[in-house]
Amino acid sequence: MRTAPEDSPAVPLLDINRENRLVRDEVQQALARVCDAGCFLYGDEVRRLEARIAERCQVAHAVSCASGSDALLLALMAHRIGAGDEVILPSFTFFATAGAVWRLGARPVFVDIDPVTYNLSPERVEAAITPRTRAVIPVHLFGRCAEMAAIGELAGRRDLMVIEDAAQAIAAVHGDRAAGAWGDIGCFSFYPTKNLGGFGDGGMLTTSDQATAERLRLLAAHGMHPRYYHSRVGINSRLDTLQAAVLNIKEGQLDRMTARRRANADRYREWFSATVDEAQVILPADDPHGFHVWNQFTMRIPDGRRDALRSFLQDRQIGTEVYYPVPLHRQDCFAELGYGSESLPHTECAAAEVLSLPIFPELTVAEQRAVVGGVADFFSAANRAVA
Repeated sequence: MRTAPEDSPAVPLLDINRENRLVRDEVQQALARVCDAGCFLYGDEVRRLEARIAERCQVAHAVSCASGSDALLLALMAHRIGAGDEVILPSFTFFATAGAVWRLGARPVFVDIDPVTYNLSPERVEAAITPRTRAVIPVHLFGRCAEMAAIGELAGRRDLMVIEDAAQAIAAVHGDRAAGAWGDIGCFSFYPTKNLGGFGDGGMLTTSDQATAERLRLLAAHGMHPRYYHSRVGINSRLDTLQAAVLNIKEGQLDRMTARRRANADRYREWFSATVDEAQVILPADDPHGFHVWNQFTMRIPDGRRDALRSFLQDRQIGTEVYYPVPLHRQDCFAELGYGSESLPHTECAAAEVLSLPIFPELTVAEQRAVVGGVADFFSAANRAVA
């Protein structure tokens, strides 16, 4: 077993408890207020969170729901996307992006990614448009926004709906607008591992169109308004007041936590540049035209060494993860779509090379030093073996 230097700490990929300990007393007080009020659905905390997210995202309306997955589903339902329709989206993303399209009977059209940003490129989107295309779902992967100005311009010319999958990008900015403010609808997740994470599932939709906001609220409540009168067939997707209470406290800490993530990313980029060869470790790029919030720090390890490096770091008790090892176009449930292993080469390459390192806000400098040292030691040993 390969061991770290004696003074090198173990480093978890993520430590949610560190974040929660900082707000523990405030959270307990907020939960007690909700319990005393007894309004566990549609409570004041929910409306307050919606207002705060709308303000943060620079939109007129924010509509809460039960999860980020539901947010995507509701966004599609609001525009009656279903059987016979096509929706363009990346294959290099979490399953929920395509799962929502499939559940409604529409066809996911997977397109390749930009190899630097891991996001959709407008050129690839345009090449995939057919007469059946109804919408495009750009994913702001790892906290960096897609090229939304160009995608929005293209969608406007081709009369396509734009749904932003901003699950990993709360507080990110592209150009002069926040994530969630570029498309017809923005979709956010409050899963505990997200930059703004609750104590369970939760989601939010953003829009500047009042009619769209009203449809989303209707669909998230069984299509019911007034009570027991149903104009549409919706789903049951509500954000619990208890979750909203937690999220309101954490939202007040989001700017501080984002600044810590960005500082961690800058430190990684500086230290790795000084210790490893750029041909061995390809570092993620910051966004020169926006504000990257670094939900993940995801580097590339070419030449088939990714898994060996991950094993080396695991022996040193350094946490890592691969987001995502199997692209969506190669998942068994989408086999009938007919994508071959060579269909999306940049996606396939990313899946074989990416490795995400710890970057959570409470990560210490000593822990980051251990991560960088571990990676450097791996390549030093590998280089000696070759020599």
